[in-house]
Amino acid sequence: MQLFDLHCDTIYESLVKGTDIDNSSFHITPYKARNIAPYIQCYAICVPEEISGDKATDMFIKAYHRLVEQSRKFNIKVIKSSADLNKVIKNNEKGAIFTVENASVLAGKLSNIELFKEFGVKFVTLTWNGRNELGAGAMVSHSNGITKFGIDVIKELEKNRITVDVSHASDRLFYDVINHSSRPIVATHSNSRAITNVKRNLTDDQFKAIVRREGIVGLNLHKTFLNNDEDKANRYDILNHAEHFLSLGGENSLSIGADFDGCVLPDDIKGIDTMCEIYELFLKENYKETLVKKIFFENARKFCENFDK
Repeated sequence: MQLFDLHCDTIYESLVKGTDIDNSSFHITPYKARNIAPYIQCYAICVPEEISGDKATDMFIKAYHRLVEQSRKFNIKVIKSSADLNKVIKNNEKGAIFTVENASVLAGKLSNIELFKEFGVKFVTLTWNGRNELGAGAMVSHSNGITKFGIDVIKELEKNRITVDVSHASDRLFYDVINHSSRPIVATHSNSRAITNVKRNLTDDQFKAIVRREGIVGLNLHKTFLNNDEDKANRYDILNHAEHFLSLGGENSLSIGADFDGCVLPDDIKGIDTMCEIYELFLKENYKETLVKKIFFENARKFCENFDK
């Protein structure tokens, strides 16, 4: 099976726990992913909201160096360009893309986007669930949307061909991003709010706005986002969210953003080694294989081939 996963927190967990990524307790390890090739994994550094300023930037830098170190150790290719991506796919290898979850890592300094460019960052969420220098996240009760600094960050990110990720954005921040951006946007790990009514999921209008922008959306496996009764969440819920998004015109936009090592999984999903079974579940439920390949690999690949354009 081929897999392109838009979001995990494995490198963050490796950093804070001080262990290699082959830690058997992680949802993703090189061994668990042994049967997937090519396999492109986006590794996010998620900076906790209690860490800000230069400390947040320092954590971001340490996470990048941890990713480089671990990639060398476990024969994973760090991808910084379209050419890197195409080479990994051609050679049937495993690749890592560095991403940012919570742009508080900028410490309020636009100049730190130079670090994003240097480290090959490709996706950036402006916030996590709370409020920072750029705006308000999904769990802020009375969102004031985006700040002036947030608008400046969007323009600078787009100038450097770094994609804005609206996962974790409040509804108001989402539409501010739409209004102040001109390039495609993504929601790397968000499901359908029509299926599971939580603020972290996308409304139908938001999903269609991403599709109109020729962006992509990654299906999240966190049980709270899969089912209104999280204790009943299971792998079949993934099909419900996929089917709804497809009904909104998402055939070329729907992808995987599993949120491994940053989520609580349903009992019947163990980690990356379950993805082959989920792939087969789609086929069993009469999805055409061409469509399943799009969801699990091709849509994200085609989007990311435009990194440098």
